[in-house]
Amino acid sequence: MSVEPSGLVVHINGWPGTGKLTIARHLAERLGARLADNHTLINPAEALFARSDPLYRSLRSAVRQSVFEHLERAAAERSFIFTDALSDDATDTRAFEDCAALAQKRGARFVAVVIDCDVEENLKRLTRAGRSKLHKLTDPEVLLGLRRAHRLLRGRSDRLIEIDVTTLGADEAAAAIAARIAEPSTVR
Repeated sequence: MSVEPSGLVVHINGWPGTGKLTIARHLAERLGARLADNHTLINPAEALFARSDPLYRSLRSAVRQSVFEHLERAAAERSFIFTDALSDDATDTRAFEDCAALAQKRGARFVAVVIDCDVEENLKRLTRAGRSKLHKLTDPEVLLGLRRAHRLLRGRSDRLIEIDVTTLGADEAAAAIAARIAEPSTVR
């Protein structure tokens, strides 16, 4: 069954390799939403500059700002889904707050989704073929370091949905998220 909400901004957050993009694609189809995954916003800078080059940060910021400015002007009934790998630090919190501000400017309901899976499953997914071609993280040591040092960000939203996807396929996870989005809203 397809859920057709109006005016949603959905932010899917999870560690690299948890399946955010695949789940987001299924969810976008279910919701009739457009998807702006984190690599859509990062890859122009990634393709042109090394991360250590100041132009990398500058381009990455300019692309993100331009996308958000355009989305502010989109029709009010349009829904958008974002993916990120944000932890509990100040820089990541600001990135999350940009999504919250976008929802507010659009008069849209803001849904934060935090997905996670157990470490062993996360490592298997992280090293699957094809991830590196998309400029995605594939280094298990970096992932393990992130998981040891940080907590996934759970920012303020109209609805927070937390889901463990260890044993769920992407479409199952998307169906569960869509069902939770369709439930009567409570502000947290």
